[in-house]
This record gives sequence, C-alpha cells and structure tokens, in this order.
Amino acid sequence: MLKRLFKLISPKGSNSNTTQQPIIIPRDQHNVSRKLISHAAIKVMRQLNDHGYEAYLVGGGVRDLLLGAHPKDFDVATNAKPEQVKSLFRGARIIGRRFKIVHVRFGREIIEVTTFRGHHEAARNEHGMVLRDNVYGSVQSDAVRRDFTVNALYYSLDGFAVHDFTGGIHDLEKRTLRIIGDATTRYQEDPVRMLRAVRFAAKLGFTIAPQTEAPIRPLADLLANIPPARLFEEVLKLFLAGSATATFHLLREYNLFGQLFPGTEAQLATGDPIAMALVEQCMCNTDKRIRAGKSITPAFIYAALLWPVQQAKLKQLQGSMPQGQAFAEAASQAVGQQLARTSIPKRFLIPMREIWDMQHRLTLRSGGRAFKLVEHPRFRAAYDFTLLREDAGEKLGGLGQWWTKFQSADEAERQTMVKSLKSGGGNSGRRRRGGRKKNTPKQG
Repeated sequence: MLKRLFKLISPKGSNSNTTQQPIIIPRDQHNVSRKLISHAAIKVMRQLNDHGYEAYLVGGGVRDLLLGAHPKDFDVATNAKPEQVKSLFRGARIIGRRFKIVHVRFGREIIEVTTFRGHHEAARNEHGMVLRDNVYGSVQSDAVRRDFTVNALYYSLDGFAVHDFTGGIHDLEKRTLRIIGDATTRYQEDPVRMLRAVRFAAKLGFTIAPQTEAPIRPLADLLANIPPARLFEEVLKLFLAGSATATFHLLREYNLFGQLFPGTEAQLATGDPIAMALVEQCMCNTDKRIRAGKSITPAFIYAALLWPVQQAKLKQLQGSMPQGQAFAEAASQAVGQQLARTSIPKRFLIPMREIWDMQHRLTLRSGGRAFKLVEHPRFRAAYDFTLLREDAGEKLGGLGQWWTKFQSADEAERQTMVKSLKSGGGNSGRRRRGGRKKNTPKQG
C-alpha cells in the first residue's frame, strides 16, 4: 500500500519537509479505515466539525494505521482554541503550560485535542528551549511545527482523505525517521525530541536520517535541563512500548542513556558483564510480557536498572559499617543519585525498595519463614527479580530454583524441603543477642 502511495505522490512528495501545500490522498488510495479508529476520536472530530471547526486525526495514530498497525492512542488537531474545545465537551479539561492541550474523556478513554500551532518567536531560555508556545495558526503551520515527518500526517472526515504537508508518506515508504526543520534548533527547543527520535526508531524499526541523528550526541547533555518528573514519564514511554531492548541499545549508542541513568551507565562503562546482562535481560523480559498482554510495573524496571548502582555502592561501604546498614545506605545513595535525573513516584519507589530488601529475606527459609514469605504481597516480584539476577550470572546457590520448586510443591513436599535445608548461615534464622533488627538485609 505504501509503495503504491509513494508512486502516486512522486516526485511532488520528494524529500522536502517544509511544503505548505499538502499532498491529499483520497480514500480509495490509502488504507486508513474508520473501523480501526477510536469511536471517541470520531465523535470529537464530528462535534468540532458540526460547530464549524476544522478537525483532523493526527500523529502516531495516522502513522500506525498507514503502516498496518493498530494504534492505542488517537490525537485530534483543530483550529478551535482550547477554551472553545472545552466548552463543547462535558468533562473536558485543559492541561499544560508551555502549550495548552485539552483532554476529552469518554469513559476510560481520553482523546487529546490540540489547537493548530503557529509560526512565531517563542520565549526561550539560555539553552534555546521553548518556554511558552501558546500561539495558534493553521493546519499548514501546525504541520511544520510537529517533530517528525511521519507524525505530521492528517486524516480528515471530509472525504476521509490523508493530508501530507511534510513528505511523511515518502519517509514512511523509506522507513526513515526525519525531523521537520533544522535538527539542532528543534532539539534545542525541546531536548526530549532526542528521546522521541530513539523511541520511534526502535518502535517502528526505522533508520534515523543522517541530518536528524547528527546533532543528538553533541546535544545529549541538554536533557539535564528537563524536569525530573517529565523525564520519568519519558522513561515509561521508552521502556513500556514493547521495544525496550532496541530502545536501550539505541539510547546507549546516542549517549542518551547516561543522561537518564548516570549511575547505571557508569557501571556499564566499567565492562561489568553482570550489570549489562541484568539490564538486557530485564528489557527482554519486559518486551515479552508486553507482547503477551501481561502487566508491567515501573518499580521492577527501576529495581533492575538501579541494582548495579546499589551493588557498587554496597561494595564501597562494606567494612565501614554493619552489613545491613551498608545495604540500606547503598540503596539510599543509589536512589538519591537517580532522583536528581528522573523522579520516581512513591507508588513505585516503595515497591522497588521492597523488591531489593526481600532479596536477602528470600535466603532465610528455615522454620516457618518460607511459608510466610510466599504469601507476602511483594513475593512474586522479589522472586522474579531473584531469577533475573541468576539469569544475569549472579551466583545465588540455586535460590531461584528452590523457590520455583517450593511454589509448585504440596504441603508435605514443602515441609520436607524446609527440613532438608542445611542449618547455620542465612537459612538458620538464628540471631545473635543485640544483633541485627528483624528483616534487615544481610547482603545484596
């Protein structure tokens, strides 16, 4: 389908990505079907059209439909101002400061509606980053203000045509990711665009155009100017899209991973094979779970990404304080270092710390401890993390295999397994008088 579209629009749809006159692809010459578009998005577009406004489906939804995929999110662009959009939909709310966006809710689904952006000299900081962008324009100006050509394709209910202002169809056919305008300027306006370039390239399997990729490495440190809360949201998008493994390697290739996880990058740079294997295996497992429709928690991903940092700091602290105290201090230092770059909400930070803390508790299996631990609400995540550590090459004495067998065993078999544990060491459960507090981790 894309090759046929490419033939139809060439040579007019050449490599230029700043054209103001769109290539209009009629319904019988593209594969975007209304049946695959969210009913809520269709309702929003029709409501805007009925009140005299332009409305287009835009962005990743159109891109993915043209590629034959089934998008989950649908965005709408319109010439209606945010306040006008809000007045048309009950429950709609305006969000954002740098650029206002309207969220229109239909049950659990949210349709993001943006007003066409216009050309202007926006307020910028000393690094060239745009501070305010609430200047509106036409669909033509909106197209060239978007980030990548393949994200600047517009689908209209008027004739059900696709409108291409920037050569996006050409780049889709060539499987190329190309930024609109001067790459250096666009990255300076919003450094997060560098992360988006990597994310789309990994997700779509596209090649980043030479002029689009050239400034990424030199400008990577501009991400230090992005608020940690926003970078946390970007990390979720990077690793929860089903292409975490490819994304991780591209982030490292373009010197972006160290901007997000400086401590982890420092450990990987030492050539630590266990640290690399742990992160790679986590990314691979994440992709498999997402493709299988299973749940993923950022707490587990952060636990894996920061574990090499915690372990390195633990080695530095060993001998200077009791082992349990050293473990907790190393964890605090690892988290504190990370919070300077990306925030970690408490709803994920607390479970992450619990996953770490339970790594030692899983070694204490004698008496009734194993029976209690298997009922712990964080047991499954901690057990999975133990398996991840073993897969990465950590020597844990068959701990993961023991817990795997214990979970599938009946009551009598479990009793036998516990009784057969050798006494002494971590499995004995004995504590010296005045010794460690209960449940304090002994080692990493």
